[in-house]
Amino acid sequence: MTHPSQENKRRMKSAARLYAVQALFQMEASGATVDEVRHQFEAHRMGAEIDGVAYSEANVTLFRDILEEAVARQAKIDQTTDKALVAKWPITRIDPTLRALFRAAGAELLLGKAPPRVVINEFVEVAKAFFPEGREPGFVNAVLDHMAREINPDSMA
Repeated sequence: MTHPSQENKRRMKSAARLYAVQALFQMEASGATVDEVRHQFEAHRMGAEIDGVAYSEANVTLFRDILEEAVARQAKIDQTTDKALVAKWPITRIDPTLRALFRAAGAELLLGKAPPRVVINEFVEVAKAFFPEGREPGFVNAVLDHMAREINPDSMA
């Protein structure tokens, strides 16, 4: 049995984060349950080829952990996000993709398994994938930095 390289492990974690954002977005847009969306992604998206497009393998454990935490602690994550946003822009008024991204990132920050700076950098990269030309990645960086300080002040010293 071959073990994935460090680079491959990193890529699979990055893919898990991207899929988690997509899954949370899909849940909100469609009203599907976390179990329905998780199954759909694991069975039909991760590592699959659809219409000639190859979808990356992903770290399934991280994908599941982020989804479960985001759903279980959504109120706390949204409240933390609201504190990081300008008062005039509550989370309910921001782009649904960004809302899903903040929920996924907030969930991973709450899980506390990866250093906050790693989580922030990874989700800024996810933002760049969704908004390659926009100002959103800088906005995401600022909001997640604020959220990380709120969730675990000692980790950002």
